[in-house]
Amino acid sequence: MDGGLLSRTSQAVALTRAGMSRPHTEQGDPDAQRRLCEGMAPIRRPRPGIWVRTRFFDDQVLAAVRAGVGQVVICGAGYDDRALRFRSPGVRFFELDHPATQADKARRLRAMGADLQSVVLVAADFRDDDAAAVLAAAGHDATRPTLFLCEGLLIYLDQVVIRRLLAGLRSRAGAGSSLAASLATHPSGLDSARVAEELNAGRRHGDTEPWLTVLPAADWRRLLGEAGWLIDREADPRAGSGAEGRSLLVVAQGSRADGVGDAGRGGT
Repeated sequence: MDGGLLSRTSQAVALTRAGMSRPHTEQGDPDAQRRLCEGMAPIRRPRPGIWVRTRFFDDQVLAAVRAGVGQVVICGAGYDDRALRFRSPGVRFFELDHPATQADKARRLRAMGADLQSVVLVAADFRDDDAAAVLAAAGHDATRPTLFLCEGLLIYLDQVVIRRLLAGLRSRAGAGSSLAASLATHPSGLDSARVAEELNAGRRHGDTEPWLTVLPAADWRRLLGEAGWLIDREADPRAGSGAEGRSLLVVAQGSRADGVGDAGRGGT
């Protein structure tokens, strides 16, 4: 997304979720997604590929809240409603996204009259901004456990930016932190740049919001490892659909070998 334009892709995801049946916490707002989407141009059709992914990330947030994790960082949050849907005592949600999207979301939240005591909107362009620095400035506590979410984000970033982002998150990861991410994959033996080019050619927003990083699963594991994260759980959201190999949903823990984060040493 460039030039202050709002991401139509993030709106399409939110509009699809608005029609889903999803869980919520006792204090949460089950109608938050629909209200966040008011006034958005309708989409031609829902995106069923989002359903399994959404449930996976919902489950990660609910599990973290139940385990007493007090911080959730959502990278590339778009019009995500989880800070409202899963509102819980003692839990703060930090949402990072492009300044234009954040300004529009803030306007929508004000119009909803949403309770934002536990929500921190952080303007960040991952191509230029240091995620660790912006989180520190926003009040994130690197000594406490955090659930970091990168849902539907990494595919839009190049590998240099991805490494910097993931390493920055790792540096803010206190003991007990975890990372949940969706990874766009392709079978080994193919040229990754060519795969991305062909996929973008068939996408409606391939020119304005191009996919930049699609890799074999082994390359993703290596990239995360270099940034200090070790994958301990994987799921294929399209298993059984005949489209396996297109993506992975993963949960990773911080590697102790990198020597940061486990005692809050990585804060800026």
